[in-house]
Amino acid sequence: MSITSYNGSALIAMVGKDCFAIASDRRLGVNFQTIACDFQRIFKIHDTLYIGLSGLATDVQTMHQRLQFRHKLYQLREERNMRPETFASLVSAILYEKRFGPYFCEPIIAGLNEDGTPFICTTDLIGAKQLSKDFVVSGTASESLYGACESMYKPDLGPDELFEVISQALLSSVDRDCISGWGGIVHVVTPGQVVTKTLKGRMD
Repeated sequence: MSITSYNGSALIAMVGKDCFAIASDRRLGVNFQTIACDFQRIFKIHDTLYIGLSGLATDVQTMHQRLQFRHKLYQLREERNMRPETFASLVSAILYEKRFGPYFCEPIIAGLNEDGTPFICTTDLIGAKQLSKDFVVSGTASESLYGACESMYKPDLGPDELFEVISQALLSSVDRDCISGWGGIVHVVTPGQVVTKTLKGRMD
């Protein structure tokens, strides 16, 4: 079994009309043994920028701490928040820096620009960016997430419709992956507010 699937994970980000949603499962496991069902994989960088980290749980936490530290330094020096594109480049650089002994996590970056346009992006273990205009997925359930998203996604969805689509895609996909699931969490971000909802999923 690959080290990236040691703990299991499912992450997804989706673009709507002047909004985006990012969702993950809550399970933390060691192979097929479940340790906890309230594990955090999505982290807030600032009000309109979120990062989701799938992969090895220890590297997820280390990576989050490093990114938060670098963003706070940027805020002190520049006196403004980081743009999503800039943050994606920072994530890519941090991962590539450690390419010979990488962090075993695959990030999803989702944010809103100052004009309200959404930005989503994912990278691999060594920081190769993949930009998208509709959705990005990551984690051990990524194959079934791709199928669910491609069949359910429509462009220019409003915040409520986007929540419905991303929730259904996540819940139906983790049922097809035995090392992710056990509920989920969804953040829907618009320029004016952030709505966070917890999903109840199968616990078997």
